[in-house]
Amino acid sequence: MPDIEENLARVKNQLADAAAKANRNPSEIELLVVSKTWPAETVQQVFDAGQTLFGENRVQEAIAKIPLLSSKLEWHLIGHLQKNKIRKALPLFDTLHSIDSLELAQQTNRIAGELGLFPKVYLEVNVAAEASKHGFTPVDLTNQIDELLNLERLQIEGLMAIPPFDPDPENTRPHFVSLRKFRDQLQTQTGVPLPKLSMGMSHDYPVAIEEGATIVRVGSAIFGPRKQKKATP
Repeated sequence: MPDIEENLARVKNQLADAAAKANRNPSEIELLVVSKTWPAETVQQVFDAGQTLFGENRVQEAIAKIPLLSSKLEWHLIGHLQKNKIRKALPLFDTLHSIDSLELAQQTNRIAGELGLFPKVYLEVNVAAEASKHGFTPVDLTNQIDELLNLERLQIEGLMAIPPFDPDPENTRPHFVSLRKFRDQLQTQTGVPLPKLSMGMSHDYPVAIEEGATIVRVGSAIFGPRKQKKATP
């Protein structure tokens, strides 16, 4: 078992170093620990080490895990949100990182109204136009941003992206730059602040921070190699 406390401290130090390199205040950058596939007792170790912000990919896994842990933990959904899971997801998660279409946003807004909730959300952008990835195209989001901002229940924090994996983080840097510039363009277009950028994972989060990330999603750098979960029917 990896030394989770030591790994967490190392990631926080690297986060601070990347912020300093970019002349940013480390307090502006949130560390979201991705706990997907890890059991509650392992998540508890990270919480005991001082971490309170966690991310899950699957609603069903979160339904089983979250009630076993302290209410002091804050949970973000970072995986794809299926429309039939919205009603189950909203009471569990403070923030949704993967609003990837106008239709999903509209349904989330409607159900949030029924539940009396005001979820924070990120708009997911498919920065590399990958057929295998969810997300708005920049053209669609440019055309639909006003409708999205008018959804009264959704608190739109900013943009999120999952660029193509590359073992060399420098090859991912242009995608982070692209997302930041696109965010800036939307702010100019709408006059509405979109202050947050959810980008960067275990292998490339320092580069993401250098390019403006305000929240990075880190799992394996803290937990070690991810446990594979058996598929369920």
